[in-house]
Amino acid sequence: MLSAIDILREDPAHTFQRLRIKLHTERIRLMYPFREFGNGNSIDYRCEIRRSGAHRVIIKDNVFLGPHTWLNVIPWQTEPPKDPAIVLGSKCAIGRQSIIAAKNYIEIGEDVLFAPSVYVTDHPHEYSNVDVSIRDQGVPEGGRVRIEKGCWIGFGAVIYCGRGEVILGRNCVVGANAVVSKSFPPYSVLAGNPARVIRRYDQESRKWVKVD
Repeated sequence: MLSAIDILREDPAHTFQRLRIKLHTERIRLMYPFREFGNGNSIDYRCEIRRSGAHRVIIKDNVFLGPHTWLNVIPWQTEPPKDPAIVLGSKCAIGRQSIIAAKNYIEIGEDVLFAPSVYVTDHPHEYSNVDVSIRDQGVPEGGRVRIEKGCWIGFGAVIYCGRGEVILGRNCVVGANAVVSKSFPPYSVLAGNPARVIRRYDQESRKWVKVD
């Protein structure tokens, strides 16, 4: 939290931006039909959230959504599930230009931190019919994604679930540009495309150890 002196030392344009973000956050809290919207949130005014999908979004307390982030709730052709599509846990922070695209269910746990340009989705695009453009084929059933408490997702990482469920256990680290399409246990460091475990926390030695 900035003190009054720190605020005075700031560029006036930055102070104006903070005020604009605060007003925008309050505006969408009042005007959008969120499933749940907690206290202390900071939603950048350049963040894209469609009002029509807000009823399937839960935003807990003290959540940060950076500039040009996009919460994209995919509309169902039939009656949508009763579950929310996107759940942002308390104190999670979503870096600028990140995208969360949910048809079924994506949960970002408490204290999860995204670097910029992270992409998380619970569905692919349909492409089976070569006589129809992919854009017009819609999306298949897809799956579910859960990122548990305390994870760190590096720059440009992709977390994708085509079917079933992808779970990242607590305090996982996903390296820059990694592509995660399956579940991993807690306290794992992941890298590569496809992602693999390169380090894991050893409970007995209480140290992070390399994985061959």
